[in-house]
Amino acid sequence: MSSPPQVSTTGNDQIKRRAPTLYAIIAIKLLKGALFATLAIVAYTLSDNDLPAEYRNLLHHLRVNPERKFWADFAIRIGQISEPTMLKAAVGTLVYSLFSLVEGVGLMFRVSWCGWLAIGESAFFIPIEVYELVHRSPDPNRHGHPVVVLIILALNIFIVLYLFNNRHRLFRHHHHEPR
Repeated sequence: MSSPPQVSTTGNDQIKRRAPTLYAIIAIKLLKGALFATLAIVAYTLSDNDLPAEYRNLLHHLRVNPERKFWADFAIRIGQISEPTMLKAAVGTLVYSLFSLVEGVGLMFRVSWCGWLAIGESAFFIPIEVYELVHRSPDPNRHGHPVVVLIILALNIFIVLYLFNNRHRLFRHHHHEPR
């Protein structure tokens, strides 16, 4: 039978206990960052292409009927996207992905300001998700299923509460001694 890992101090630095929940949050942040970075790269590479033709090829490849109302309406919207708009979307998506990647790597090394960044980023979306759930119109053309929004809301609330309540145990704190 093994004993639980001990917290020992060496100077100002501590060897931290294992935190499986923190590891899951790190995985979520890194996966989200990688997903959005990939999306940004794809948007950038498609920015100078003929988007309606690319869209038709995609639908053909997926064997989707392009005559259905949803796909036809989506094709109209894609046709309205300009190259500068696509480039702006790619840059914005890349910047957002970098936040998640910095959070994930910072949480991996247990840097306290990255913990606060993760708390702030997760907390930022909570009112938006609540608003989306409360003011959801019955319009069938709205995107995003309410269950997905509810799951994301619950996940963000959990991340904020877990990181905030465990910040002293999870992160390094550099205390400056008076001279």
